[in-house]
Amino acid sequence: MDEQALLGLNPNADADFRQRALAYFEQLKISQDAWQVCAEALAQSIYSDDHIKFFCFQVLEHQIKFKYSELTEVQQQLIRETLITWLQAQMLNPQPEKTFIRNKAAQVFALLFVTEYLTKWPKFFFDILSVVDLNPRGVDMYLRILMAVDAELVDRDVVHTSEASYCFALFEARRNTLLKDTMREQCIPSLVESWYQILQNYQYNNSELTCQCLEVVGAYVSWIDLSLIANERFINMLLGHMSVEVLREEACDCLFEIVNKGMDPIDKTKLVESLCQVLQSAGLFSIDQEDDVDFLARFSKLVNGMGQALIASWTKLIKNGDMKSAQDTLQAIEAKVALMLQLLIHEDDDISSNIIGFCYDYLHILKQLSALSAQQKANVEAIMLAVMKKLTYDEEYNFENEGEDEAMFVEYRKQLKLLLDRLAQVSPELLLASVRRVFNTTLQNWQTTRFMEVEVAIRLLYMLAEALPVSHGAHFSGDVTKATALQDMMRTLVTSGVSAYQHTSVTLEFFETVVRYEKFFAVEPQHIPAVLMAFLDHRGLRHTSPKVRSRTAYLFSRFVKSLNKQMNPFIEDVLNRIQDLMELSPPENGYQALLSSDDQLFIYETAGVLIVNSEYSAERKQVLMRNLLTPLMEKFKVLLEKLMMAQDEDRQMALADCLNHAVGFASRTSKAFSNKQTVKQCGCSEVYLDCLQTFLPALSCPLQKEVLRSGVRTFLHRMIICLEEEVLPFIPSASEHMLKDCEAKDLQEFIPLINQITAKFKTQVSPFLQQMFMPLLHAIFEVLLLPAEENDQSAALEKQMLRRSYFAFLQTVTGSGMSEVIANQGAENVERVMFTVIQGAVDYPDPIAQKTCFIILSKLVELWG
Repeated sequence: MDEQALLGLNPNADADFRQRALAYFEQLKISQDAWQVCAEALAQSIYSDDHIKFFCFQVLEHQIKFKYSELTEVQQQLIRETLITWLQAQMLNPQPEKTFIRNKAAQVFALLFVTEYLTKWPKFFFDILSVVDLNPRGVDMYLRILMAVDAELVDRDVVHTSEASYCFALFEARRNTLLKDTMREQCIPSLVESWYQILQNYQYNNSELTCQCLEVVGAYVSWIDLSLIANERFINMLLGHMSVEVLREEACDCLFEIVNKGMDPIDKTKLVESLCQVLQSAGLFSIDQEDDVDFLARFSKLVNGMGQALIASWTKLIKNGDMKSAQDTLQAIEAKVALMLQLLIHEDDDISSNIIGFCYDYLHILKQLSALSAQQKANVEAIMLAVMKKLTYDEEYNFENEGEDEAMFVEYRKQLKLLLDRLAQVSPELLLASVRRVFNTTLQNWQTTRFMEVEVAIRLLYMLAEALPVSHGAHFSGDVTKATALQDMMRTLVTSGVSAYQHTSVTLEFFETVVRYEKFFAVEPQHIPAVLMAFLDHRGLRHTSPKVRSRTAYLFSRFVKSLNKQMNPFIEDVLNRIQDLMELSPPENGYQALLSSDDQLFIYETAGVLIVNSEYSAERKQVLMRNLLTPLMEKFKVLLEKLMMAQDEDRQMALADCLNHAVGFASRTSKAFSNKQTVKQCGCSEVYLDCLQTFLPALSCPLQKEVLRSGVRTFLHRMIICLEEEVLPFIPSASEHMLKDCEAKDLQEFIPLINQITAKFKTQVSPFLQQMFMPLLHAIFEVLLLPAEENDQSAALEKQMLRRSYFAFLQTVTGSGMSEVIANQGAENVERVMFTVIQGAVDYPDPIAQKTCFIILSKLVELWG
C-alpha cells in the first residue's frame, strides 16, 4: 500500500495528506486486486493504526457492495476466510479493537450475509457461533453482527436505496423477505438459544454484553416467532433484569418490543396482563419511590406500549363483535389509568411525554362510549388537571435565549394541546368549567401569583378557542352557557389589569388571546380603548423586550383589521400615537429604532387599514394618506442623493436598504385597498402617483442596482393593481431603466411585471409592447448566450429559469390576443422568435418550458394557421 497516502487517514493530518488519502481510496475502489491487499492486511494484522484498519474494511465493503459478482469463487472464499480469521484474532488480541472498527466490521459481515446466505454461506451464523463460543470479545462481535444484519433486513431508519430505481428497491424488499423466511426456518431457534445462554452467562458479571443482547432480542422480536421469546424462562429472566439497575433500561425496551408485536387480541391482552401482574408484584408500579428518571422514561414508554396494545385489542374485539372479551380488555385498560396518571403528572417532561399516546387513545375510547361511569368521569377530570399542571413553564425556562431545552418544552406543549382537544371532545362542559375555575381563581390575585401560573391560566382560555371550535370565530353566540363563560373570562382578562404583568410570557399571552377572541369586542366594544392603549404603550409596541414589540406589531395589525368597523372613533388618535414608530431609520443617525423594518411593515399596513376603512370623506382620507406617505417620500429623496455620493460600499448598502424599506412601507399601505374601497374611491390616486414619481429615479442609480430595482419593481406590481390605467405613463421609462445592464436574475424578475401589464391591459399597451419587445428579447438572448463554466450549477439554473420566464412572456402575449406584437417585429425577428420556441419545445430537457412552448405554438397555429 501507499504508506504516504495512508498517513492522510489520521484525522489530525493536514489537508494535502487527507486529499491524497481520499484520492488513494478512490483509486483502490476501481483497482481489480486492491481488496486482496486489504484482506491480507486484516487477516494478518499487518497494521496497528486504527484508521488504516477502518480503511481496509471500507475497501472490502465497497468490493462486496458493488463488485462482488465479478469475483471468482476462490476470491469470494478468500473474503469469507479473511473475515473469519479476523474474528478469531479478536479473541486473542491483548486489547479489543476500537468500537468504530468493530461496528464497521459488523457492517461488512452483514453485507456478506445478505449476499451469500441464500446461496454459498447457509451456515453463516453457525460458523460465527462456532468461532466465538462464549468468549466475551467474540460475543460482542456476534451481537454487533446480528444488529447489523437486522439493520440491513428490517431497520426502517436505514434508507437503503435513495437513488436506486424502483425495480431494485422492489428486488431488495423481496430478497429481505426471503432472507428472513429462510432464517426463521433454518437458524432462528438456534440464535434465540444462543441469546438465552449469553444472558444467563453474563447477566451478573458483564452488564455491557447483557444490554447488547437485550437490544438484539428487542430488535428481532418484531419478525420472529414470539413464542420463542414470550415464554416463561425468557420473561422471568427479563423481569429479573428489571430489578438490576444497570440492566433494567434495556430490559424495559426489550419488554416494550415484545408487547408491541402484532398478535391475536385475546392473546395480547393475556400477555400484557401477565406482564403487569409480575411488574406490579415486583413493586415497579410505585412511581413515587423511584428517583431514576432515565429508567422511569423507559418504564413510561413500556406502560404506554402496554396501554396502547390493550386499546388496539379492544378496538379489534369491538370490530369482531366479541363484547365479552372487549369488556374484559376495557377493565384491564381502566386498571392501568392510575399508573398512567402518575406518569403523566411526573415533573420530568420526558417521562410524561412518553405516556401521552396511551392517554390520548384512552380518551378516544371514552369518546366512543354512550355513557361514562363515575370512575371514568373522575379519570377525565384527573387527566384534565394533569394537563393543566404540565402546561406550566418551569423556573428554568429561558425566555430571552431559547435553546434546545426550551424547544423541547414547546413541542411537549403541542402534545398536551392535542390531549386538551381530545378532552374537549369527551366532555366539553367539564373542560369549560375547569378552565373557568382555574382562570378566575388565578386572575383574582394575579399581582401576587407567579408568572407561570398567570401565563397558563390565560393560555388555557386561548386554547379553548380550538378545543371548542365554532365557525368563523363565533364564540359569543349560539350555545348560551359556553358564550357566557367565554364572555365572562374575556371581560375579566381585559379589565383585571393583567396586561401590566411584568413578564414577557404573560404579556404575549394576553395579546395573543385578545386577538384570538376579537369577536368579543363586537359584543362589548366599550373595552376597545383599554386594549388599544395596551397595544400602544409600554405593555405592547413600546415594551422593553424586542420579542414582545415584534410580535405585538403583527398582532396589532390583525386586531385593527378584524375590528375595522369599531375603530372609527379612535383612528386619528391611533395614527398620532404610532407616528414615531413609523420613522424611517437612516443608517447614519445611530438611533436604535424600537421596531425592525419587518415590524414597521405591519404598522404601515395598520395605518393604511385605519385610513381606508374609516368612515371619513375621500378628501379626509387623502389628507391622512398624504400625511402618512409624505415623510417617506421626503426621506427617500434625501437618502437617494446621499447614496449617489457615497464612496464606502458598506454605507452604500445601508442606504440602499433604507431606500428599499421606504418603498416597501409605501407599498404595504396599499394592501388596505380592495374592490369595495379602491384607491380612486378613497381619493388617494394622486398620493401614490407622487410616490411613483419619487421612487422611479432610483432605477437610474448606478449603485446597488439589484436592491433598488427589486423594491421599485415590487411597488410597480402593487400600483398596477391599485392605480390601474393611471400607472401606464410610468411603465415605458421604468422598463427602459430596468433593461439597462441587467443580469439573468434582473430579467427573470422583470418579465413577470411585463406579463402582469400585458395580461391586465391587453391592447391598451400594444404600442408599448411593440416598442420594447425586441429590446427585451435582445437583453434575454444576450444573457442566455453568455459563456458559463461547465460545472457552474447556479449559472445553469439561472439560465434555465430565465428561459422559462422568456417562454412565459411569449405565452402571455399570445394568450392575451396580441400576437400582432410578434407579427409586427419584421420577418427576420419573427423567424428568430419562432426558432427559439420550436427549439424550446424539442431540444431543451425542461418539461415545464416544453409545455409552455407547445401552448405558444398551438395558439399561433390557431391564430396564423
